[in-house]
Amino acid sequence: MPSRLVLLLSLATLLLFSSLSPTISKDLQDDDEDEDLSFLEEPDDHSHLSYPEHSDEEPLEDDDLDNFDDLDDPVDQDGFKELEVDDPDVVVLKEGNFSEFVEDNRFVMVEFYAPWCGHCQALAPEYAAAATELKGEDVALAKVDATEEGDLAQEYDVQGFPTVYFFVDGVHKPYTGQRTKEAIVTWIKKKIGPGVYNLTTLDDAERILTSESKVVLGYLNSLVGHESEELAAASKNEDDVNFYQTVNPDVAKLFHVDPKVKRPALVLLKKEAEKLSYFDGQFVKSTISEFVSANKLPLVTTFTRESAPLIFESSIKKQLLLFATSNDTEKVVPIFQEAAKFFKGKLIFVHVEMDNEDVGRPVSDYFGVTGNASKVLAYTGNDDAKKYVLDQEVTLDSVKAFGEDFLEDKLKPVFKSDPIPESNDGDVKIVVGNNFDEIVLDESKDVLLEIYAPWCGHCQALEPTYNKLANHLHGIESLVIAKMDGTTNEHPRAKSDGFPTLLFFPAGNKSFDPMPL
Repeated sequence: MPSRLVLLLSLATLLLFSSLSPTISKDLQDDDEDEDLSFLEEPDDHSHLSYPEHSDEEPLEDDDLDNFDDLDDPVDQDGFKELEVDDPDVVVLKEGNFSEFVEDNRFVMVEFYAPWCGHCQALAPEYAAAATELKGEDVALAKVDATEEGDLAQEYDVQGFPTVYFFVDGVHKPYTGQRTKEAIVTWIKKKIGPGVYNLTTLDDAERILTSESKVVLGYLNSLVGHESEELAAASKNEDDVNFYQTVNPDVAKLFHVDPKVKRPALVLLKKEAEKLSYFDGQFVKSTISEFVSANKLPLVTTFTRESAPLIFESSIKKQLLLFATSNDTEKVVPIFQEAAKFFKGKLIFVHVEMDNEDVGRPVSDYFGVTGNASKVLAYTGNDDAKKYVLDQEVTLDSVKAFGEDFLEDKLKPVFKSDPIPESNDGDVKIVVGNNFDEIVLDESKDVLLEIYAPWCGHCQALEPTYNKLANHLHGIESLVIAKMDGTTNEHPRAKSDGFPTLLFFPAGNKSFDPMPL
C-alpha cells in the first residue's frame, strides 16, 4: 500500500510538471492531432484511409498517407508559381457573395484551396472539367481561395487543402469521392439525379460504354415499378458507379446480357482485367448493393492516393496485400490476380509498389516490409489492425491457402519488434514487441509505459522528466517505469493515439485495458 501511495503521488507530480511545462502541455493540447497516428480519422472526414500517418514533425513531407487534406507540399509559399487553369465554369466565391450564392442554388460544390498547394493544383483541371460537363445541370461548382478568405475558411472549419464540401439547400457535407473529373461528375449526379438512368437507344448505350469506366445495367421488364425502384435505391449506396436500366433487348445485348435471359437481370461492366460480373441474387436493394460493392473494384487494386478511398470505404474490410518492386510486378501480380478470383466479395486484394517513393515506401515501412523480395500480408483493417505474413513463396496455391486461413481465423498475427536488448538494467526499462508480455503484462508489477517516437518533439521534451521519475522510484521493486518506440514496435495492448502516450498497467489487472494518463 505505501508503495502504491508513493507511485500515485509521483505520477501526480509528473502530471503537474507536464501541466506547467509550456513545451509539453500546451503543445500536447494544441497540436495533439499533428502527432496522431490514426489513419482513417481526419478532420471532417474529408477522406478515408486506414494506414497510419507520420507526424508533421517527421521530415517525410508527402509520405503522410491517410489525410489527403494534410498533404500540402511544404513549398515556398512566397515563391510559388500558380498553375494557370482554364475554369470558366467554376464560380469564384468570396465572403461577400458566399452566403447568397449558396442560398440561391440548391446544389453547390465548393472547393476551399490554397494557390500554393500542390494537391489543389492537381485537382484544378479535373474540377474545371467536371464543372464544364455538369454545365446546364441543377448544380454549381465553386471555389474559395482560403488564403484570401480566412474568416470564411475558419467558419467552415477548413483544416487542410483542398477541402471540398457539397451543399444541399445550404447544408454542407464533405465530398468523399476521388479527385478526378469522372468521379466528381458521377458522385454529383448521384446526389442530384434520380439514381438510375434509362437507356433506350443503341447510340446512348454505346456512348455510355465508351465514356465510363464502370457501369451497372439492369435489364428489366419495365422502366417503372418495383424492379426499377429497388435498382434506384441500391444506386444511392454507390457514389462511384452509375446505374442504368433498359427494356431494349438490343441494348442488353450490347452490354453482354443475353436478350432472352429471365428478367430482371443485372450486369456490372468494368474496364479492367475482369470486365463482366453477372448478378444472380434476389433483385432487392440490399443484395444488389452487396453485389456491386463486392465487384466494383479491380481484382487487384494498386495502392495510390486515388485508389485508397475505394479500398478503405469498401464494406469489405479484410485485405490481402502484395508488396513487390516494379521489377517483379509482371511476375507476381498475375499470380495474385488469379488468386483474387476465389475471394470476390470476401477479401480486397491490394498491390503495393515497394519502390514507389510517394506511397509505396511509407506503406511498406508501416507494415515493416523490408528488402526487395515480394511478400504477401493479410490485414484486418483499423478496428484491431492485426497483420499476418505469408512465409512462403508467392504462388497461386500458397496465396489461396493463406487467404482461406485468413478468413477462417487460423493465422497467428505478427507484430513489429526491435531486437530484445541484451542489457536492460536502466531505471527506464526498454520494451519491444517481443518482450512486451514479459515486462508490461507481468501481473506482479505496476507498469508505467511511455509509447514514443524518436522524432517527436513532445517526447524529447518529456524524456528528462521521465528519466528523473524512474530514477526517483527505482527502489520500488513492484513498480516498472518503461518506454517503447511506437514506430518500430507493436503490441495489441499498446494502443497509441499519438506520441507520447502514457499507459498505466496496474498489477493484478493486466486482463483489463490500461489506464491512459
